[in-house]
Amino acid sequence: MEVILVETEQEGALLAARMIAGQVRLKPDSVLGLATGATPLPIYEELVRRHREEGLSFRQVTTFNLDEYVGLPPDHPASYRRYMQDHLFGKVDLAPERAHLPDGMALDIPACCARYEEQIRQAGGVDLQLLGLGQDGHIGFNEPSSSLTSRTRLKTLTPHTVAAHRPAFPTGQEVPRHVLTMGVGTIMEARRCLLVAFGVRKANAVARMVEGPLTAMVPASILQMHPRATVLVDEAAGRNLRMRDYYRDVYRRKPDWQRE
Repeated sequence: MEVILVETEQEGALLAARMIAGQVRLKPDSVLGLATGATPLPIYEELVRRHREEGLSFRQVTTFNLDEYVGLPPDHPASYRRYMQDHLFGKVDLAPERAHLPDGMALDIPACCARYEEQIRQAGGVDLQLLGLGQDGHIGFNEPSSSLTSRTRLKTLTPHTVAAHRPAFPTGQEVPRHVLTMGVGTIMEARRCLLVAFGVRKANAVARMVEGPLTAMVPASILQMHPRATVLVDEAAGRNLRMRDYYRDVYRRKPDWQRE
């Protein structure tokens, strides 16, 4: 696991976008795993800027999002399909048929989840998976106690996660308690994982993920076992890391051929 500490959230977002853009330029038909929430927003904003001003093309890219709410139609203002359309898909040249999310309106949920796994396999697997981090250490919507070998499936959200996502919903509308999410095992099959976490509220989760024991109670800790996982955090999110000075030194001394 590589840990990169940067001064600010803005610096971290720009670096994450540079890594994703580098993946796409190196392999124009890359398969990207994408995340939602507040953390990726400045990353997507920078990717859109690179598309408009620098010619970064997503024409051959295929994407798979981590999750979607059960029971929300794609055009609902809080659906993740709508989020992606508003912040990335509708602003770059990604072909609509190449943009995949779990179907939250599916009548047969197990079949829908199996089909999503098969679509990922048919695409050749995920080249780079972008991840956020929940304050309780979850990735995707794999809540604490999730199986570390799990596949795409139905999950029930914890009250803490529901409360964290309530601001995205119209006043008076309840947050769905069920979601479809890529499993931890699915995430771990990506050839590269890029986890981004900013702000002091993520500091405890970051420390437990990076330096704590590998445990299902902190699903993100499984990334300790990934052959190419990058954890990108700002100073606030990395404040509880015991070895933060070492991580800075490692990154500063990286040979050029290892960068990005």
